[in-house]
Amino acid sequence: MPHVRTGAERLATDPALAGGHRLGLITNPTGVLPDLTPTPDALQAAGLGLTALFGPEHGLRGSVQAAGGEGDSVDEKTGLPVYDTYGLSGEALDKVVAASGVDTLVFDIADVGTRFYTYVWTMYDLLESAARLGLRFVVLDRPNPLGGTVTEGPPLDPAFASFVGRFPLPVRHGRTAGELARLFGFDVDLSVVEMEGWRRDMTYAETGLPWVMPSVNMPTPDTALVYPGTGLFEGTNFSEGRGTTRPFELIGAPYADAGFAPALAALGLPGVRFRETWFTPTFHKHAGTPVRGVQLHVHDRAAFRPVLTGLSMLYVARTLYPDDLRWWGPDLFMDHLWGSGTLTATLEAGGDPRELCPPPGRPEGRLLYGGADRTDE
Repeated sequence: MPHVRTGAERLATDPALAGGHRLGLITNPTGVLPDLTPTPDALQAAGLGLTALFGPEHGLRGSVQAAGGEGDSVDEKTGLPVYDTYGLSGEALDKVVAASGVDTLVFDIADVGTRFYTYVWTMYDLLESAARLGLRFVVLDRPNPLGGTVTEGPPLDPAFASFVGRFPLPVRHGRTAGELARLFGFDVDLSVVEMEGWRRDMTYAETGLPWVMPSVNMPTPDTALVYPGTGLFEGTNFSEGRGTTRPFELIGAPYADAGFAPALAALGLPGVRFRETWFTPTFHKHAGTPVRGVQLHVHDRAAFRPVLTGLSMLYVARTLYPDDLRWWGPDLFMDHLWGSGTLTATLEAGGDPRELCPPPGRPEGRLLYGGADRTDE
């Protein structure tokens, strides 16, 4: 199968696409070429002047669970210093970037197409640093595994900006990292090494590229597909399946009963079926406790609406278990995931949160791949 040529593959064969003399690469295990050569190794072999590596949440090696980084270190293979960016922004991040001595930051991390996934916000914060420090910024573009034809959910309310959302994107944003970098609009010398052969309607399988887990709880493209909806359960005391082999596809709680799966099935949601199941998480919420719930089975990817599905599941959970369902995490984390306080307020008032979800839209503006809105710069 012909494969999409990523920005990283193009740069490895044409080093002039990056410019700069002292490059700092922001990457993790997803930064690979189609033959699985890590991007740092490929760029070094191509003679680019890599002088530093920067790791996002979960770390350069991807070994850490959510809400953590691996710390600063020296990369064993390349011999380059590794700077941990997790938890840093503003002046603290500027100091780290300035100390690295780079003149160009290069971003090569796979996103999963959901606003509350943190890698694009690492890119956002480093774009901001690059603008303040007068550095160049290069994005090595990669596919959005959810495609690029559909958006879902309302945009972020800026009053709820956080590291799970810093810009008013919908929950399912429908853009690539390169498109987002341009959309953010920082006053920075920005280049995007575009993909070749990617279409907005492609499934990930159609790209011909290997799937490398973007993070420890994102094992498959199926996980990424349901994540814009079931990821909202991270803001509740329901298990979102962490500590199992199917995170975000398994959803349940110790207090859920035999009525949960039939109530979801009765909604007739497009493209998805629900199978009752039991599971025992090995860590995180309800670790070691048998949990009753459902597994989502998506049978029609084109019809499936993950955000609508997640809202519907929350509505059923709140309706069936009003005395047991609780919000989870610091600072009412659900509000940051959803991007406003409307979801928790609606559920607490006994309302139907599906009314908060506008009809699916399409990404607009500075699109790099197809569509009437394409702009060449």
